[in-house]
Amino acid sequence: MHFDPTFFVVFPVFVLSVVVHECAHGVVALWEGDPTARDGGRITLNPIPHVDPVGSLLLPGLLLVAGAPFLFGWAKPVPVDRARMRNPRDGSVRVALAGPVSNFLLAIAFAGLARIAPDHGFWSPLRAMGYSGVMWNCALGLFNLIPVPPLDGSWVLMRFLRMRHIITLHRFRSFGMLIVLGLMMSPAISRVLFQRPLETLVRACLGLFGLPAPGTAT
Repeated sequence: MHFDPTFFVVFPVFVLSVVVHECAHGVVALWEGDPTARDGGRITLNPIPHVDPVGSLLLPGLLLVAGAPFLFGWAKPVPVDRARMRNPRDGSVRVALAGPVSNFLLAIAFAGLARIAPDHGFWSPLRAMGYSGVMWNCALGLFNLIPVPPLDGSWVLMRFLRMRHIITLHRFRSFGMLIVLGLMMSPAISRVLFQRPLETLVRACLGLFGLPAPGTAT
């Protein structure tokens, strides 16, 4: 098996992205009146409290080493007690959106890094790190907005549903990821649901700094 040295550039970006995503949930939950994540030591950029051995280390590591065309993984979800929020109905939406929004802001920051990084020399790997950060954070943010439990988008959807529909939607939580993966494995559905929006968002983030999208001519 050929080891790709870009592992040492891309993997830290992946870890930072999922940690910031989870911290954002915890910070906004605290703003909404729920200190559960803070009390559990989960509002920290230290990746250790957020690590899921399979989703944060084993799976993405194997994908990177194997040269897979995509990166997939997850961190331990930040605990949230919506009953402790001042406004559970609207607060739940803000907490859910905090994760994807943090990733979109990170994507812009990484695009800025790619802009200032040199093409050659000692610091040139920062350019690859910047591009990886844009791609991964856009993908993570969009993926979590899919309105299927347990993804963040489901909490946004539930804000506009009647209680009986919310109860029905919660029943999908145990196998919601299987539904999402099934949708993503369908080329026609994933192209409309995920790939085209991802390409558009990546181009928009890079375009803010006058950078070409990956695979396009400069």
